[in-house]
Amino acid sequence: MASSAVNSCVLLLVCALTLWTRLHRIEEPPHVAWDETHFGKHANFYLNRTFFFDVHPPLAKMLIAMAGALTGYNGSFEFDKPGDKYGDHNYVGMRLLCALMGSTVVPCAYMTVYLLTGSVIASLIASLVVIFDTGTLTLSQYILLDPILMCFIMLSTCSLAAFRVFHQDRESHFSLVWWLSMATTGFFLSCAISVKFVGLFVVLLAGVSTISDLWDLLGDLNLSKTDLAQHFIARVLCLILLPVIVYLSFFSVHFSILNRSGNGDAFFSSAFQSQLIGNELYNSSVPEHVAYGSIVTLKNRRAGGGLLHSHPHLYPEGVGVMQQQITAYSHKDENNKFLIKSAHLNISLGMCLVCSSVVLVTVGGPGLSCSRCKSCPVCEKWRCDCLGTYHD
Repeated sequence: MASSAVNSCVLLLVCALTLWTRLHRIEEPPHVAWDETHFGKHANFYLNRTFFFDVHPPLAKMLIAMAGALTGYNGSFEFDKPGDKYGDHNYVGMRLLCALMGSTVVPCAYMTVYLLTGSVIASLIASLVVIFDTGTLTLSQYILLDPILMCFIMLSTCSLAAFRVFHQDRESHFSLVWWLSMATTGFFLSCAISVKFVGLFVVLLAGVSTISDLWDLLGDLNLSKTDLAQHFIARVLCLILLPVIVYLSFFSVHFSILNRSGNGDAFFSSAFQSQLIGNELYNSSVPEHVAYGSIVTLKNRRAGGGLLHSHPHLYPEGVGVMQQQITAYSHKDENNKFLIKSAHLNISLGMCLVCSSVVLVTVGGPGLSCSRCKSCPVCEKWRCDCLGTYHD
């Protein structure tokens, strides 16, 4: 194993070369590039505290928004499409954050290899391969989630390698550095998942490593059952409980920031929407029971399910009777609203009871909601269409 001074000098040179390659001409191009149009918009939502819905967890987007806020960006640029000029808007701060976090990949690669091999030469070769890889270099220079994801994946891997080094030394078990290396592994694992769910792959790596460690401990006849239980509990605390708490904490911050109504409201329940400033349901009292004459929206209870929606378009020719379409729609629209009437013409007032027969009348246009034994255009199940008009 090389001396500490040689290792430190080589690591500093690697870090300097990494920063030069990642920060060189970071302001170019001075226009929206690639997927910056998506993640720049997400930064705007956080800075304007406007609620939105996205498939990725919130950590990276919150970090990008924080970088923008700290460097003078106010969330006013539209990020409409690639090629739009930034003009006077301060976008460099957000790119700088991504470049700096992407730069951590290289020293983490160096330290991981050094911890596993003790060879400065092997560590240097590994770091140079990452430095001059055009994929990681390009990803690190734009406002994207990927450099932040790579940062936390490599930090997790490096921490895991450090923990394995301490774990192999039985004298360091339950020492401060042993606990810190395992806790930081759990923390960075949670951060990786909180950027993109693809971070679960590094969790799988940590899981396999942990199972291997516990299996070795189980076969150690010199280890008491109490010591084995302590090892198991320590890993549950640092590699399961801590990541779960951290992950949920990021979502808590996410929901506390986004307290204004936005384009993602319709994905969530009416109860949730009533907490968003500017939403038509904000602080409103919703009746517990539905009465005839009520105007309602109907949402699929499945996660991400759509709202029942009818618009003045007919099903295509050759697909049963050409009646008005009913479909599912994920955004707010007047055509999502239906008036509830009794199926019995002599009942116009009163509460809708369980198993009551009702008619849904489209508010956005003429027609009744009607389910028929006709095949759908895209599947073999029943289709739903609008038929005729309602007469009191």
